Amino acid sequence: MNITILTLFPDMFTGFTTNSIMKRALGKGVATINVVNIRDFTKDKYGRTDTPPIGGGAGLIEKAQPIVDALASCRKENSHVILMSPRGKTYDESMAVSFAKEQDLIIVCGHYEGIDERVNDYVDELVSIGDYVLTGGEIPAMAIADSVIRLLDGAITAESLTDESFNGNLLEYPQYTEPYEFDGKTVPDILYSGNHAAIEKWRRKQSLLLTKEHRPDLFAKLELTKADKKLLAEAESGETPKWEKDALEKGKKFLHR
Repeated sequence: MNITILTLFPDMFTGFTTNSIMKRALGKGVATINVVNIRDFTKDKYGRTDTPPIGGGAGLIEKAQPIVDALASCRKENSHVILMSPRGKTYDESMAVSFAKEQDLIIVCGHYEGIDERVNDYVDELVSIGDYVLTGGEIPAMAIADSVIRLLDGAITAESLTDESFNGNLLEYPQYTEPYEFDGKTVPDILYSGNHAAIEKWRRKQSLLLTKEHRPDLFAKLELTKADKKLLAEAESGETPKWEKDALEKGKKFLHR
């Protein structure tokens, strides 16, 4: 997969592409990231890419010509072009999955007070990462590139993509590390039971509870199975269910104290 990012500030992407998982994924050829400097395409005699808005108003607006010409320089027949815009659909994991299926993704970053309205006619989709204001589209572009590339084969282990937050509209279950006790807080004993079926059931219950508490909007979208409803009823009762008691009893030898 190739991702091309059109920006006025290409240096902002240096750290993004040379660290951590992104560096490894790009190094293995899982994906390529090409950063195009919009400034290289301006025909303004003073080299500017922005101008005050026609009709007056605050700030500076990016001109259409440099963006459109920069886009023409890298757009292919199979390119899918997105423009970061507050008008766009709010980005989520389902969109990341969809974008990960593209062979050539182009992300156009706006900056300053906005861009010439006519640029919208040259893109396939408008995308927003939330209802707040940033100085430009560079950080949103990084967020999209990161979330897309990590889904590609070879970027991270397949196991790391399982049971993540937002998979199936569920938040991820709690995770713990050693030691067993830290600052008076302990790891749930069920995780030491050695009973993988019981652990999986406990984790499912925790995902349901966390989603219900912290993201009721996602919880409302869930199609609860009979088993899910039973897990929630167990939690509401406040009692430890038999399957968990049995797993803890049989797994006593594994418990870390």
